[in-house]
Amino acid sequence: MRLPLGPVVIWLLRRVVIAPAMILLAAALWILLPLWLIVVAALAPVLPGRWRLLRILWLTVVWVTAECVLLVILFGWWLASGLGRRIRTPYWQGVHYDLVHGLMYVVFREARRVLTLRIETDGPSPAAHPGRPLIVASRHAGPGDSFTLIHALMHWYHREPRVVLKDTLAWDPSVDVVMNRIPSRFVSPGKGGSQDVESQIADLARDLDTNDAFVIFPEGGNFTPERRQRGIDRLRRLGLERMARRAERMTHVLAPRPGGLLAALAAAPEADVVLVAHTGLDHLLTVRDVWRELPTGKVIVMRWWQVPRDEIPDGREAQIEWLFAWWERIDVWVAEHKPQEITRGRSRRTAEVA
Repeated sequence: MRLPLGPVVIWLLRRVVIAPAMILLAAALWILLPLWLIVVAALAPVLPGRWRLLRILWLTVVWVTAECVLLVILFGWWLASGLGRRIRTPYWQGVHYDLVHGLMYVVFREARRVLTLRIETDGPSPAAHPGRPLIVASRHAGPGDSFTLIHALMHWYHREPRVVLKDTLAWDPSVDVVMNRIPSRFVSPGKGGSQDVESQIADLARDLDTNDAFVIFPEGGNFTPERRQRGIDRLRRLGLERMARRAERMTHVLAPRPGGLLAALAAAPEADVVLVAHTGLDHLLTVRDVWRELPTGKVIVMRWWQVPRDEIPDGREAQIEWLFAWWERIDVWVAEHKPQEITRGRSRRTAEVA
């Protein structure tokens, strides 16, 4: 019989075992890099694709190095803040946002170059809402698209995101440390009940500043056909047959789970809502997917819709209906904007990163 790990044991694993192991991994990658390059050069002629193995190796080096640099700086700041006593003050939260912004810029720029990606945006972006706190409700279509969304909010639109994440992401050491120092929540949808998750989301959404963006993914997970069917079955088990039939007609998105977004709306009555859809990296969910597509040569298209707060109905049932109607609209948009090769893509408004 396997006993569940307690919170203290999990914390020790993340901070005392995994975080130092990441630093050792970064050191080993750089020390052995000449050897890896020889191996890659030897294997490149017999492997399909244009230097796939070299691209994977370089992205791994960049990512692990960024994690290592971040962890070292975060440890230094923990010492400088009085062994963490002042680490959650506004000043330290601000410098943490700046640090994350800078490292995400480096990683994103390299990933875009190595994967030969281009980003296109359409619709009113968060830059069109100066002085207004925002609730950003986004389609969930893979880690690549989620990473792009957070980068866009920070780099292009100068927002400080407050993010709701699954607790499994806390096993990434840098994510674990950073997100526990800036406003964010790791939630466990299957544990503690929906009321507990909604209360955590409401706490995070309160007191948004004018440059904040509360980010939530109402689908609760990346799209897969299996998850889509489970969502439909769940609606039927709850006796929501009409919603189940509507979910069946949505073939590119999961049926939204409204509880978290509704909790955020109630906690931040002053915030407008921005809905986000995106395509381009939907199918890149595993290392095998990335390997098969490298270099991807894709265009990521991001569509933004602004909904002023006074256009959002009052009442739980009306807001659920409003959310489902928007997700049906997003499903249609995704169907009309299938991922395309970069050589065929034409931008309405391309967001270039300098």
